[in-house]
Amino acid sequence: MPDASSASQKTVTAHHAGHRQRLRERFEKAGADGLADYELLELILFRAIPRRDVKPLAKDLLARFGRFGAAISAEPARLAEVKGMTGPAIAEFKIVQASAIKLAQTEVMNKPVISSWTALLNYCKAAMAYNTTEQFRILFLDRKNVLIADEVQQKGTVDHTPVYPREVVKRALDLGASSIILVHNHPSGDPTPSQADINMTRQIVDTAKPLGISVHDHLVIGKGSHASFKSLQLI
Repeated sequence: MPDASSASQKTVTAHHAGHRQRLRERFEKAGADGLADYELLELILFRAIPRRDVKPLAKDLLARFGRFGAAISAEPARLAEVKGMTGPAIAEFKIVQASAIKLAQTEVMNKPVISSWTALLNYCKAAMAYNTTEQFRILFLDRKNVLIADEVQQKGTVDHTPVYPREVVKRALDLGASSIILVHNHPSGDPTPSQADINMTRQIVDTAKPLGISVHDHLVIGKGSHASFKSLQLI
């Protein structure tokens, strides 16, 4: 007589395999827009967790982090807090995140910033929007406004990053940059510039101007939105 538990397990395994195949086929036909966020997370989890129903885990991740991008960008330690997230699953998330950032970066490097402004914003959001601590980066431009370097200068706490205007300007001179764009994130999600942000930006502008280096803009990246100092007429 066949073992009942063994037969039941085979049925469950077949169901999971069928679900995975159907989800992959839907993705192939409709792309990401045809799937819910939890289903996209399932597709990523399939590779790392081959023999388990990962739909509950995908939904738990969304319940914890709120949206697809936040889950993918979450720190490994926070992902590990979600029951069922294995080391390989966390690694898959980090691979997807790194790939997204790299892809976005290729759309802006060595190109005129003015003609690729939307791509630049997309890159900054991919790289910084979901960071849990502040990060200050500088985009260095040549005389034709082509992006020649993108560097993280400082990392700070949840609400503060130390920035030293002389170091910012010195690095621009080292790279032969004619202008720069300042970028930092607000982990709170609200991109509204603080008074400290405004004061620091003005110090950099005042330090750079006598040396022929202009500050095109200072972008503050929040969750799903951003603020531009230039648009706000703060510089």
